[in-house]
Order: sequence, then C-alpha cells, then structure tokens
Amino acid sequence: MRKLQSHLSALLAAVLLLSALACPVSAASAGFADVPADHWAASYIARAADAGLVKGESANTFGLGRSMTRAAFVVVLCRLFGWKMISPAAGTFKDVQDPSAWYYSAVETALSKGAVAKQTGTFRPGDPVTREEMAVMLVRALGYTTLAGIDQGFACPFRDVESNAGYLTMAYHLGITGGTAPGLFSPEQTATREQAVAMLMRSYDRLTRGAPERIGILSGTGGPTDLSGYAAAAVPAAVLSGNGTLSAAMTKEQAASAAAAAKKAGVKLLLRVAGSPDSLGAAAGSASAIASAAAAGGYDGVLLDIPGVPAEKKDAFTALTAALDAGLSDRLLYVAADAPSSGGTALGYDFASLSAHADRLILRVAPYSRTVNGFPTAPLEPLEEVYYALAALKDSGVPGKKLSLYLTTTGSAWTGTAFAGNIPASEVEALLSASSVTASYSARYGTAYLGRAVVSGRTVVWYHTADSAAARVRMGAFFGVCSVCLSDLSSVADYADYSLLAGLKK
Repeated sequence: MRKLQSHLSALLAAVLLLSALACPVSAASAGFADVPADHWAASYIARAADAGLVKGESANTFGLGRSMTRAAFVVVLCRLFGWKMISPAAGTFKDVQDPSAWYYSAVETALSKGAVAKQTGTFRPGDPVTREEMAVMLVRALGYTTLAGIDQGFACPFRDVESNAGYLTMAYHLGITGGTAPGLFSPEQTATREQAVAMLMRSYDRLTRGAPERIGILSGTGGPTDLSGYAAAAVPAAVLSGNGTLSAAMTKEQAASAAAAAKKAGVKLLLRVAGSPDSLGAAAGSASAIASAAAAGGYDGVLLDIPGVPAEKKDAFTALTAALDAGLSDRLLYVAADAPSSGGTALGYDFASLSAHADRLILRVAPYSRTVNGFPTAPLEPLEEVYYALAALKDSGVPGKKLSLYLTTTGSAWTGTAFAGNIPASEVEALLSASSVTASYSARYGTAYLGRAVVSGRTVVWYHTADSAAARVRMGAFFGVCSVCLSDLSSVADYADYSLLAGLKK
C-alpha cells in the first residue's frame, strides 16, 4: 500500500476555506458597534471578521457577551478545518435526526472526524457550549485525542478543573486558552461568542502559518544539487577532541563539494562541529579553535552538536556555547541539544542559556526503542515526545522562534526486535514498491512504518512521510516554532507517492 493517510495534509490545505459563524447577517470588517476598541477580544473579533470567520447578529453588532450553542460551535469547527461534509440518511444522535437542520451535517462530520465523542445518545444542539466543551472539541479536532489522554506528568494549570484535565492542560500548552483568571479555567461556564472567537482565532493563526524555515545537514558522500528553499546547510567537517582541538571529519574534497552546493544555492553555510561530552574541556581554547576554523573555511557560522551531555557537564557545555558566541562575532551560531523527554534522565542542557547565545536551538527528540507484543515499536521523533519537549520548555524562557525541530530523514530498520541500522529514503521507496509490503501510519506517534514477514532481512522500517512531517510542523507552530532541521540532505524523500518534503510546503 503506497499511499498513506493524508488527513493532515488535507487539513493544512483546506484551512483557509473559512466562512460564517452560522449567523445570517454579514458585518463589515471595520468593526462592531457593541465591541469597544479596548475590549480584550476586540482584535480577535476584528481579525476573525476580516478572515470571514465571523458574522454578526445584525449588520453592525457582534453579540458581545451572548452565548453560543453547541450546534453553532460545531458548524464553525467544520468550516475552520475545511472538512468535507457528510450527511447520512439517519442521524447518530437521538436529538439530531432532521437532515434539513442547518447543523445536521456538521454534527455528523465532526463526529466522524473525532471532534465530537458519542458518550451519550444525545448531542444537545441548542444548549450553550461550555468553555470545557469548547476546548475539548478543539483539541480533539486537532487530532490530539490520544495525546491528551497520555499522562506525561504535567500538572493541570487550572485548580478548578475536575474532568478532562488532559485536554485542558493540552489546550493551555498549545496556547488555545489561558483561562479566565490566574489558575482558573471556569470549565462549566457558558462560553460567550467572544471567548469562542478567541479560541478559534488562536488555532487559526497557528494553522495558517507559512512553510517552516528549512535547515539541513549535508553529507560528504553526496547530497542534493539544488538547495533552494533552505535557509542554512551544515557541513559535517570537524570533530572536537578531548583536548579542545579540532580534527577533520571528511576530506577537503568532500567538504568543498558539500560547500559548493550550499554556495550555489546562496544559503548560509555552517561548519558542523561534532563531539562527545568528553570533549568539553577548556571552553575558551575550544571556542577559539572552532571560530578560527569557521573563518578559515569561509563559513557563515557554526552548528555545534554534542549529544548526550550529562548533567555534570551542563556548565561546561553552556560555557563553550557562550565563548563560541563571543568568538564568532557576527557569524551564526546554531546549537543542537537533546530535548527533554518524558521519564528520561535529565541531561546537561541549560536550554534558556543556550537559546540566549544561539541563533537557533535545534531540539533533537529521541526515538523510541520498544517492543510491544513482539513488535518493534521504534517511531522516529515520536509526536507525543515532541509535544512533551515543547510543553516542558513553554515557560522556561526559551523563545519558540529560536527553536528548530530535528527531523530524521532516513528510515530505522529492525530485524525481529533488534535494530538493523538506518536506511536511506531511496531504499524505503524501493521497499514501498514491493507488493508484499504493508505501509501503515501511527496516529499516536505521528510516524509511518512498513513491514512484512521478511523484507530483505528486515521486518519493520519506521520512517517519516509528508503526513508525519506536517504533524511536527503543525505541533511546532502551536508553540511558536517555525523551523525544522533535516538530519541528512543526501536522504530526503521527494517521490511521487512518498515525499517528506511535501509535508514542509504550504
């Protein structure tokens, strides 16, 4: 099966197809007479009107302070996400049975998309929607039902929440809602039209962001001849040793070839300096050696990449970053760091300090390596861990605009329950062509995988597709992140039916 699910791509493509708020009278975008200019929701309402998402209760009134029904909110959700409407002959809910009702198709469509749950036999279309119901439906509509149900150790920021705590915690982390007062959400309170518009516009703003900035790591063994569309490309040409000196990681010819591709495209060229925690010694000497190498090689900056820094080396890594920031002068400094993980050991990255010194802080989310019922469950950059990392950094002083999400472009192959190595995108494409191979997509992990009894000695391959790339871009957008870093530019899928790049385009 070559074609994977494409609901995320369809969502991103259709999100601009917005319309009215299930109200019959249009209003001018210039403003509403009943919305004071200094009202907290004034800008949300004005922008929603300009976008065509909101219509007023009359020609010049918005209906400030009035409630919104559950039916009206579901109609808006369908329009916001651009879902194709369905209208079955018989309704699912006992109180939504008239196919001619203005909300009938919306209720059935929202149910089919998972935004609405059938917990009882009734929908209560005429009831005012509560703040809790509104937030839960939005999180579900975004496809995060499973993520909201996973206990990742986050305390609910609202002390008055007793049910659906996972949903409301996630709504807070995603920036959809900030509550009604410090520590309060007022979950049972009827949602006003302006509160509904505010939540919807916060989602709209993130869903309609443009394509992310692309950073990539070149390979000495080959890579793309066209780097148009990338902001920066890193050449893995240097390794930091334990005594603070640099050694070459590729031949001069390989480095020159990789650099030529970047120069031809006019992208920023970075010297990637790798190393182990043992290389963290005298910060000043190491920084001087790296800065000198960058200047001598004509690089526009440096990508410092030292994975697995333990807690006891935190200060040393921060000191190296600070010294390198000063030593590079006006050149760029990108820093890669292992992201916070749920249940993981605390590593030695002071994210706030690193982001203060770096132009980009690249978050590398660790893959899983689990066996579930004999099946190797090893998704790359699991979506739930991407969420955890970004939520953990939300209030840490790290600006989202400085973050970049690391995205593995190779496949992860497994034989039985043993890791068999990484394979390039071209080999994944070849495997997808085999009729005996089954391709699947995990909504929980936001990653694709394929397998059969034996595929060239492998049983399972986990890999990223357009859908999984788009899922990470969208998740990042809710935290202000608008950059991705591709792990290997010699292995980036861009085939007709298997294209990671398609998920990075608007």
